[in-house]
Formats: sequence, structure tokens, C-alpha cells
Amino acid sequence: MGPNIRSSKAVDPRISFYEALYEDPGDTALNLPSEDAILTTAPNVPPPLTRDYPVLLNVSLTTTTKLAQLTNQYKYEQWTSNNTVPGPFIRARAGDVVNLTLTNHDETGNPHNIDCHAFTGPGGGSTLTTTEENESKTARFKLLYPGLFLYHCAAAPVPVHIANGMYGLILVEPATPGDALPPVDREYYVMQSEFYHEPPEVGDDGRPARTVEFSYPGGMREEPNVVVFNGHEAALTRDAPLKARSGETVRVFFGNAGPNLTSAIHVIGSNFLRAYRDGDVMSPPGRFVSTVVVPPGGSAVVDMKMVVPGTYALVDHAIFRLDKGAVGFLNVSGSPRPDVAGSVGVAGAPCVGCKLHA
Repeated sequence: MGPNIRSSKAVDPRISFYEALYEDPGDTALNLPSEDAILTTAPNVPPPLTRDYPVLLNVSLTTTTKLAQLTNQYKYEQWTSNNTVPGPFIRARAGDVVNLTLTNHDETGNPHNIDCHAFTGPGGGSTLTTTEENESKTARFKLLYPGLFLYHCAAAPVPVHIANGMYGLILVEPATPGDALPPVDREYYVMQSEFYHEPPEVGDDGRPARTVEFSYPGGMREEPNVVVFNGHEAALTRDAPLKARSGETVRVFFGNAGPNLTSAIHVIGSNFLRAYRDGDVMSPPGRFVSTVVVPPGGSAVVDMKMVVPGTYALVDHAIFRLDKGAVGFLNVSGSPRPDVAGSVGVAGAPCVGCKLHA
């Protein structure tokens, strides 16, 4: 049985359900069925949940470091969760208890932990999950409310851990009947973040190094060298562009890891059929929105109806960031729609030097 809902005048009963969870969490982890979370790497998303009951949701995260191709010019040592930047996407349900195990395999000796914006308690879980090298810790957290939330490492110095790649998203689906997001044809996971690096060292031969290192002064000045989606410059262009067919609906779960910049997410040539701002999946969405502002540590869910085939560019509309790497592609296949977009006697083509439709 769910928690008792206290009566209150002019209170949405759906919201009262979650407010009641604060005072009467109901089922404890001891009598919940256990289930292993399906964890996916960006831009992939786990399938929608079909269960209508809470579970003890087992989530295992392992911290590592790896040398990654950050841009076409430079490699950079990223700090990862499950060897990916961003970390894996977690899909859960309000009322679930997350049984989180964090294992630290960072050979540099840094401690790590998890601060999840969906967790209730001091530090968002970080005080219970701080691990040293070659250590594991397990802690449990009841999910009291729905939404799309950021998780990140909050070990000191917190900005350095986030700037180096330790972040991801968790979707907590509503538990109240009728509040699920409407079904769509395709779902994707996209996170924006910045990287700050020192100038490359110059070797004895006069050539600059191909590997760069983190710059704390750059982060303090809030002047990133690189702004990207899903961890590196080519993540959503060369490596894994998003795909759809005309006539399909596409949902993007979008997060902004920062650590400093506010994002203005926009898809050139499309509007958001539904825009769930601030990760709020309970309130009515904005309709036919072109650009959504997402602060550092924030998120949004946006749905699009794909009509005309072609290549659509996902950008931060603080548009100079395009030249720092903030661009991704959504490739839509299908039959032409000259009734919606077309010209007479002229073939479409990108402009010279175009970075948006390459």
C-alpha cells in the first residue's frame, strides 16, 4: 500500500502523494523485490519502465580514468563513471530504493563519491559514498519525487571532479497513474559540459604535444577551451549522431553538467513539441518552444516531431560555442516534403565552411 495522503484544501492530489512520502516512506528496502538497473551509455537510454510497483534498484558505478580524444587536435585524461563521459543513464521510478554501489578504481589516488540531485539527505548521497582507491561502498536512497536529475562526483575539490567528466543523469518516472510521459518513437541521452585545459607543452622538436592537461585557473575564470555534448567534440557528429525517420517523435533527455556555463539548447530547423523545463515531468510542458535554457546542474526533457528529412543541428544557442565543439547531428531519413520546405529550381546545399550540416 502507498503512503496515507493528508487532506488539504486546493492541493493537487498527485503532488500530495509525493509530499506524503517525506513523512511516511511506506515500503522499506527489506520488503521490496530486487532488480538490477539497466545502465546505458550516451546517447542511448534504457527502455521505458513497465512495472507499476517500487523495487530495490541495484546500481553499480565504477570510477576510472582514461585518455580520451577530446577534440580532433588534443587528447585529455577524463575521470569517468563506468569508463564513460557522461556516466551511464539510470532509469527508475518514484518510490524505488536505489541500492548504489560505488567502486573506486582511479589509479591516481583521488577519492570519489556520488551526489545525486534525486537523493534526499546530506550531500545528496556523497557523505555515504565517498570511496578511496580500490574501495567500494554501498548505500541506499529512497526516491521520493519524480523528475530528471543530475548526478555527479562531489569529492573535494568538487569543481575539478565535475570539470574532468564525473556526471550523468537519472530519470525518476512518476509513480502516480496517468502521469507518465507520453510515448515517443525514439529516446536519446545528451549532456553538455565544458573542459578547461592548459596550452599544450612544446617538445624539444618545437612541436606542441597532442595531449593537454586540466587548467584550474581556466575553470576559475570560467573560460572553457572546449564545450561539447556527450564528452567530446565528435560524440554526436562523427561517432554517434542521433537518428530518426520523418513522421517519428524524438525525445531528448538533456542535462547540463557545467561546471560553469548556462546552456540555451536549440535544434536548428525544428521546435520542441513539448518542453519539460527544469527536469519537471509533472507540470504541463511548454508547447512549440524553440530554445530552452538549462543552468549548470539542471536538465530538461524535449520532444520533437520530425517532419522534413535531412540533417538537423543540435546546438547551444550561445552560438560562439559552436566553434568550441558544441554541435551534434540528428539525421532524419524519409521522403521529401516539398509541401513543408522546398524551393523552385534550386537544390539545397550547406554554405561554404558550414559546421552545421557536414
